[in-house]
Amino acid sequence: MKNKKNKKRRLKIVGFIDKKIILPVTKFIVNISKIFNKSSQKVEKWLSSTNTLLFVSLFLAITVFIMIDQRLLILTENSAEVLKSQKVNVIYNEESYVIEGLPETVDVTLIGNKADLYFAKQSPAHNITVDLTGLKPGTHKVNIKYDQVLPSIEYKINPSVATIIIYPKVSETRTLSVDILNSDSLNDRLVIEDVNIDNDKVVIKGAEHKLKEVATVKALVDVKKLEKQEVGKILLKDIPLKAYDNNGKLVDVEIVPNKIDAKVEIDSPSKELPIKIIPTGELAFGVGIESITSSANKVTVYGDKDVLAKLKYIPINIDVKDLKDNKTYKMEINKPVGVKSMDINNVTIDVTVGSVSNKELKDVNIEYRNLDDKYIAQGISASDTVISVGLKGVKSVIDKIESDDINAYLDLEGYTEGEYEVDVKIEGDDLRATYTPKTKKVKIKITKK
Repeated sequence: MKNKKNKKRRLKIVGFIDKKIILPVTKFIVNISKIFNKSSQKVEKWLSSTNTLLFVSLFLAITVFIMIDQRLLILTENSAEVLKSQKVNVIYNEESYVIEGLPETVDVTLIGNKADLYFAKQSPAHNITVDLTGLKPGTHKVNIKYDQVLPSIEYKINPSVATIIIYPKVSETRTLSVDILNSDSLNDRLVIEDVNIDNDKVVIKGAEHKLKEVATVKALVDVKKLEKQEVGKILLKDIPLKAYDNNGKLVDVEIVPNKIDAKVEIDSPSKELPIKIIPTGELAFGVGIESITSSANKVTVYGDKDVLAKLKYIPINIDVKDLKDNKTYKMEINKPVGVKSMDINNVTIDVTVGSVSNKELKDVNIEYRNLDDKYIAQGISASDTVISVGLKGVKSVIDKIESDDINAYLDLEGYTEGEYEVDVKIEGDDLRATYTPKTKKVKIKITKK
């Protein structure tokens, strides 16, 4: 039953399309064909008539004439074109003289009909020339000329006249120094150890007053132009040379040679340093630090050799103010000044606390620091040479601290001959404890050696 119903529906749809679409379109096409068949003979007869051909030819001729005439009118109308920033070519003895005051570029306005302007713009020659042949040192007014391509073109140059000064060219030999550009582009674990050039002498040429302005001549080594970044020696070619005055401004002089080659030596200095955790602030009353443990105890740092040589440890400060319970710190390691990279940047620090105890160490010797080498210091009395130090911390910590683990000292920087009363300062190796000098000040005498 379902198949019979579907078949009837399909027959109805086909019948509808045949009646409403196919049949009307077919009738329309047949009618159009009949009309053209009837009129084709009339059209052919009309086109073959002599008068018809005459009028059609006349109409086409007038149309073409109007189009050409309008185009010619457009092309013959005067117009103007501006050639911006045209380079000025100077003719003079470059080996003997230096020229100042001449513009490097000028604007040229061309005036003429559009056809001529079109050809003038397409010409490869747009020479702006100033001929200084025969002129001697001194101040001169010179005309700036444009080599016309078509004589029918008028032109105006801005500026058309320049006041120039001609100087005799002199030369001096200068020592070349090296500047490193874009050093931040170098891999963090690499440093430029040295730049070797074959010759550090160059000749600068120019007007005498210009040469007096030159304070330094530099070879500009650009890290971005290194073919590769790795430890070793890399040849860098065509390094530009520039002259600068005392304020770091460029000085326009000729440098011979104007480029050099150099061997850039790249190294990767590193040093392994202990991590020193420094508690800051006062703990809660009756509490002391029992232990401090870190996820890392050492860090490898990379940087300049001179910077690394001065580093003894990497400090990490943790705030223990009012701390009364165990605590875990997530700390970022700050890079010391001059360090470019580190193998680790973060550590986890666990601090445990306990009940505080007290202890006193006697006969801790006093040291003298930062005193000028030409002087000698000594305590006025025996009591001014040693002190007692009070310790505060967890018992298991302070029981291990001896007198040799404590540094008591006087900072004598800037002191000269005489007698003084100076503050005592204390340093202890174990930062879990606190150190307090029982004697705050001692008397000393400074004499010349």
